[in-house]
Amino acid sequence: MCMPKIIGVIPARFASSRLPGKVLADIGGKPLIQHTYENALQSKFLEEILVAVDDPRVEEAVLAFGGTPIMTDPALPSGSDRVAATVRDMDCDIVVNIQGDEPFLPVHIVDQAIQLLLDDPELPIGTVCREIFTEEELNDPGVVKVALAPDGRGLYFSRSIIPYPRNNKDFHAYEHIGVYVFRKDFLLQYVEWEPTPLERAESLEMLRILEHGYPIKVAVTASEDYGFSIDTPDDLEKAREYYAEKHQ
Repeated sequence: MCMPKIIGVIPARFASSRLPGKVLADIGGKPLIQHTYENALQSKFLEEILVAVDDPRVEEAVLAFGGTPIMTDPALPSGSDRVAATVRDMDCDIVVNIQGDEPFLPVHIVDQAIQLLLDDPELPIGTVCREIFTEEELNDPGVVKVALAPDGRGLYFSRSIIPYPRNNKDFHAYEHIGVYVFRKDFLLQYVEWEPTPLERAESLEMLRILEHGYPIKVAVTASEDYGFSIDTPDDLEKAREYYAEKHQ
C-alpha cells in the first residue's frame, strides 16, 4: 500500500490578543516559532513542514532560519482555517496542524497522533490527550478536558470537569493536547462549516466536528513531558526558564 503524503503546517499568527508578536519572542537566542519548527523536523512521518504566517515580520523570521513561510489572510478566524488555506492547492493526503505557540511539544506525541490515521484509513481526524492528576488542572477552564469511549473516540471536549467524579473509584480525567491530524479532504470540508452551538459555547473547535457526527480518535500519551502553550508574559518567562534548564 502506498504511503500517504503527510505535511505539517504551523500556524503562526502575529496578532495574539494576550501576547502580541509572541511567535517572534526570543527564547534562548531564537524566536519561538523557530523552536516549534525545529522540533517538528524530528518527526519520522512529516515529508514537509510549512509555516502559515499572516505578517511580513513573521515571514522574514521564518526565511531567516531556513523555513518555508506561506502568507495567509490575517482575517482568517482560526489556526485550522490558516492550515486549510495553506494546503488547499497542495498535493498531500494528511495534514498535521502543529500549534505555533507550543515550542516544546515532544515530537513523538505528534507522531502518535499521525499513527492513528495511518492505522485507520477511514478516520478523518486524530489528536492526543494525557491523564490529569492534579485538582488545579482539573478545575482550570484553560485545561481542555476530553471524555473518551473505550475504543479511543472522543465523546466530548469541555473546559468543565468531564466526567463528573461522582464515583472516584473509576474516575479518570484527560487533558486534550492541541495537535490535530486531518485527512486533507476532511479539513477542507470542516473549515467550510459554520461554528456550531456547542463550539460557540465552549470556544472549542473540536465540538464542531462532533456536532456534525464525525468521529475523533484520541491517543493517550504516557509521556510526562507534554510541553505547554505560551499565551501570556508569565508563560513566556516559564518557557525561557524551561529552555535554559534543558540547555545548561
